[in-house]
Amino acid sequence: MPLVGGHRYLPLTAVFLCEVLKLTICSTLALYEMSRSMSPSTPTTSLLGGLANAVFIGDSWKLAIPASLYVLQNSLQYFAISNLDTAIFQVTYQFKILPTALFSVILLGRPLSPRKWLALALLMLGVAIVQLPAADTASLAHLKDPHIGYHFPWSLDAFRGMGTAASAPLYKRSATYEGIQEDDALEFPKMNTSLGIVAALMGCTASSLASVYFEKILKDAVHPVSLWVRNVQLAFYSMFPALFIGVFYVDGERIAHNGFFAGYNGTVWATLLLQAIGGMVVSLCVNYADNIAKSFAMGISILISLCASAWFFEFEMTRNVGDATG
Repeated sequence: MPLVGGHRYLPLTAVFLCEVLKLTICSTLALYEMSRSMSPSTPTTSLLGGLANAVFIGDSWKLAIPASLYVLQNSLQYFAISNLDTAIFQVTYQFKILPTALFSVILLGRPLSPRKWLALALLMLGVAIVQLPAADTASLAHLKDPHIGYHFPWSLDAFRGMGTAASAPLYKRSATYEGIQEDDALEFPKMNTSLGIVAALMGCTASSLASVYFEKILKDAVHPVSLWVRNVQLAFYSMFPALFIGVFYVDGERIAHNGFFAGYNGTVWATLLLQAIGGMVVSLCVNYADNIAKSFAMGISILISLCASAWFFEFEMTRNVGDATG
């Protein structure tokens, strides 16, 4: 994504704002749900008080555990997607089905059929295939093309023209400029595939544990609690690690220098909104189905991501990615 005002947005601020959006949307839905069971003449203060009582009493403290895990998962997800192609990230992220199944067996005591274990084995095979290095022969094809010629300038004016064209993208800075490496990294970010895959796998594990634990809280509650109230609790407890660890501790210095919303544009805000809506849809899936079914259903997102990557980012599908998605 191009820089906005010379800055790139900070992913940890996006994680915090995503939780703020989820808290706002879920609180609105919870208030609407509660208002339907009350008299139309009920004052707003009583409605807000009822929501506060529902959120902060009982076993709401248990949501602090999956909330912290979700914040960790979102942070690792931003780091992974910045170091991987979208399609490779999506295929690798399907690894979460395996830890989800294991945590479901351990925490929920849910047995798995041999067919599901076979599907998990095929999934692991696909994740392994997509991470194999592919031979890049296309980048060397021009060296074998006999029709490509090389032009050598024979006049001083031609040499000057080549120098002007070559120096056009260069910055007019001193060679001793201390921040040149940081500026180059902002303008031309480099991907580290190994770190991206490690971050994706760690994010898968954190997301799986959080999802299964959240499902256990939803389905083992002694007193039934509205799903939207549970989402309010989850978003509320998620804001603390996202704010104090992510925003203040990790990115506090850069935020103080450049501002909280540096690098934000319409694309970033649209992504945040989709992230918030996606989190709420996941909670609906967990409540009315289970995590394993949700994880298998998310496989369709791989095909959508492949098409979007090819359309927007000119992603070329390698044989490994094709075999893994097939």
